Amino acid sequence: MAHRGKRYEEAAKLVDRERFYTPDEAIRLVKQTAEMTAKFDPTVELHARLGIDPRHADQQVRNTATLPAGTGKPVRILVFAQGDAARIAEQAGAEYVGADDLIRQIEGEWTDFDVAMATPDMMGRVGRLGRILGRRGLMPNPRSGTIVQPQDLPRAIDEVRKGRVEFRNDRTGLLHVPIGKASFDEDKLRQNLTALVDAIQRNRPTGAKGVFVRGLTLTSTMGPGIPLDVASTLALAGQAQAA
Repeated sequence: MAHRGKRYEEAAKLVDRERFYTPDEAIRLVKQTAEMTAKFDPTVELHARLGIDPRHADQQVRNTATLPAGTGKPVRILVFAQGDAARIAEQAGAEYVGADDLIRQIEGEWTDFDVAMATPDMMGRVGRLGRILGRRGLMPNPRSGTIVQPQDLPRAIDEVRKGRVEFRNDRTGLLHVPIGKASFDEDKLRQNLTALVDAIQRNRPTGAKGVFVRGLTLTSTMGPGIPLDVASTLALAGQAQAA
């Protein structure tokens, strides 16, 4: 068993492992435990256990959600584009824009960026970067909204800046998605949590049977997990959708 630090152990004592917390209770508690366990501004994450079998293609969960309050994290955007599309991307504020020059850099294992986009005409060349970008979750993909028509680049770049996050299941059927920083006020974290859970529910795969969202946990970097009451959390997302 991994050794836990004293600050973690003290924070963990505040979490009742025999109960499930409402979203408001969990948000208050995750902020409190974050202050106890980290000297920096930690990220708050939602972990979701899904009723899927990741071995089947029709049970994969992958899409994006736009967090209304943003992620609290600066995002460095790279765009594979040429000609007019490259100029559009530069004007929209992408940090890195290019074609073969960027491909050569990445082939040299340079990946100092957070999101990679590409126009469709570039994918024939970008495809050879799959070994490098794929294992880092950076490969442009239509399901993550990162293969973009030139005229749509300003919108896509703006959405990422404002707080678009990608979610995809891992090999065990779990999602791990940031919803902001511990310094966010409770209302901002609630807004982001609601938007993410709503997006997850909307992306139930066709092959999933039975209960889709089986468990939800809120946690901060270096902090203990806080079990969420699934029913009240899904209801919160449902109310937002109805509104």
